[in-house]
Amino acid sequence: MTMTPLTKLSATSIDHINMKVKDLTESVSFYSNLFGFEVKQDENPNKAEAPSKIIGNDSIKLCLYEVPDMKPEGGIAHFGFHVDNFSKVIANCKELGVKILYGGEVDWEKSRSVYIVDPSGYEIELSEVSGGGL
Repeated sequence: MTMTPLTKLSATSIDHINMKVKDLTESVSFYSNLFGFEVKQDENPNKAEAPSKIIGNDSIKLCLYEVPDMKPEGGIAHFGFHVDNFSKVIANCKELGVKILYGGEVDWEKSRSVYIVDPSGYEIELSEVSGGGL
């Protein structure tokens, strides 16, 4: 049997990330204060689920579910955001008391990145050039 190749889907960006967080209020505050994310949906319509919120902007959505005993260790090493105003990353993080990893800026061939940690322990890469310029 000969199979016809499928047309590949054209993915253009990350639509959303579903995340367990230790403290919903603290996490919403962190992402709102650092990135200006707004609450897009106040609660998961399925009331049997953990307390939740969907936050973000026009390009990024984070679905946050409060699970106080969650552990960030596992399959995701980090996730990354491209930041248009990269020159302000370190100053803004220091002002907000956000933990900066690896001694500050990390240079790549075509970009620079700063790695930080959110209140639940997730590592986040903030990059100067989207996709490292690849």
